Amino acid sequence: MNFTIIYASATGHTENIAERLHQLIPRSELKDLDYIDHTKELTESDALICCIPTWNTGADEQRSGTSWDQHIDNIPATDFSNTIVAIVGLGDSAAFSKYFCDAMEELYTAFKKAGARLIGEVATDGYIFDASKSVIDGNFCGLPIDEDNESEKTEERLSQWAARITSQI
Repeated sequence: MNFTIIYASATGHTENIAERLHQLIPRSELKDLDYIDHTKELTESDALICCIPTWNTGADEQRSGTSWDQHIDNIPATDFSNTIVAIVGLGDSAAFSKYFCDAMEELYTAFKKAGARLIGEVATDGYIFDASKSVIDGNFCGLPIDEDNESEKTEERLSQWAARITSQI
């Protein structure tokens, strides 16, 4: 089974993380959400890795500030019951510690409503933040990455997570 890595990026950090995951996961395709047929590309994939930043901190919805915000509402109305989904979220744990990687939760909730099998949750240990909507049942609902304050931890976090999710499919 192959992963399709789909990202939307505001500053290039999310694109960079998606590219690094693509290098770590041999059987994967890399696609920019801005240049694909959303419905076709998402629904035709057996396994997705969705990469999303958090820009609209404190907002109740459309927290990514990217094209994900225009697509999230359509996901629950689509059948993803045969799709595996893992999520990577980028955030700033120092400047936005009360909203760290909040946008991951929006994707998680949308795909859960659509029946997807969600994988890739991460323990909160080792992360410094005050609050995150992406902490569900005590764990992050995906892999949080902080390139602004903890970039020295990114490679290890990506490698370990990529190995774990590829072993789950």
